[in-house]
Amino acid sequence: MHLIIPRDKSIHMQMQYWFGDVEIGDNGEGTPRRVKIPGKSGPEDYAERCRNIESDMADFVPLKVADAITGDSGNNGNNVNNGNNGDAAGFKDEAEYFETLRLTTIALAESKIKLYYTKGDIELVQMVRVLDEMDNVINRLIERATEWYIVQNPKFSRKYKSVSAKKMVDIMRREKNSLGRLGYEIDRLSIERTRLMREISDRADIIAPNCSALVGGLVAARLISRAGSLSRMAMMPASAVQVLGAESALFTHLRGNTPSPKHGIIFQHRRIHNAGTGVRGKVSRVLGGKLAIAARLDYYRGDIAPEFIEKAQERIDYVFASGEDGSKDGGKESGKAGGKVNGNADGKNDVKTEGRVNGKNDGKTKNEKRRSAE
Repeated sequence: MHLIIPRDKSIHMQMQYWFGDVEIGDNGEGTPRRVKIPGKSGPEDYAERCRNIESDMADFVPLKVADAITGDSGNNGNNVNNGNNGDAAGFKDEAEYFETLRLTTIALAESKIKLYYTKGDIELVQMVRVLDEMDNVINRLIERATEWYIVQNPKFSRKYKSVSAKKMVDIMRREKNSLGRLGYEIDRLSIERTRLMREISDRADIIAPNCSALVGGLVAARLISRAGSLSRMAMMPASAVQVLGAESALFTHLRGNTPSPKHGIIFQHRRIHNAGTGVRGKVSRVLGGKLAIAARLDYYRGDIAPEFIEKAQERIDYVFASGEDGSKDGGKESGKAGGKVNGNADGKNDVKTEGRVNGKNDGKTKNEKRRSAE
């Protein structure tokens, strides 16, 4: 919106609309005084105008369709003058106005969709989903092919459980029939799966450098895929990032009395799956918070922050080391002993000390005690 003060000292407001600029009079009724409609433009030009338009909605004055129609049919009684200095006459009738508006909105939507899909994280999401589908296909093919091989070689039925999947594919490739060719195709698909995994990791290092530095490129890509996009992940709180991938367990917890999940996809991080059960939740919470910050850095900056990565790794290592007090539980035993009184957990073990004198058994079994009582 712009203020215009002509020679007669009256104040006019110039409002921007999708089809052109309109000067609004100061008579209190918001009557259009002059309409400036650019020369005949295509839908792309009108869409570009919509993207660059600047209007204050607090002072926005809506116009009628008739105010934009300045053709030969007249202006329906409105006091609207066409723009001078080469400005075009505008729309001839309502049909032309609505058709141009329809094409403009379509062009604007197409440009936004094209911009959305040109972002690298959207392609990364699809790559991760293809990788997951390839895993499912390879596992199903190996399972069915193994059952087929057992039918041909019944003596192998007791051995296949101790054979790895890769070894099983190598055994099937030795066959001279369709099963051997199937084993070859499974092996080739596994090689393509490995190549795709490396490409995903390299792509994640470029799109999300801070997240990749914290948890690795493949885990970062899986987190972005689960969130839907990097922008959505950047808007998530730390608690949501922590349990990404564990939605079913989370909703089961909300419906019933099951414990809440401590981690989701981030369980693949070495500090979490190597941590003891007592400290695993703390490490997951710290890592989730750092990942939420890293996602925002990747989305708004796009460059790696070495100082943040260094401090984040130190914090994660410190929390991990705090649970490593000499036991694999990661402090679980110390947590259990918190409610003990004189070696007993709140007196719950007093029943076990029955029949003991000064910490020693009285030499009688339960059956002997029962007989003496009788």
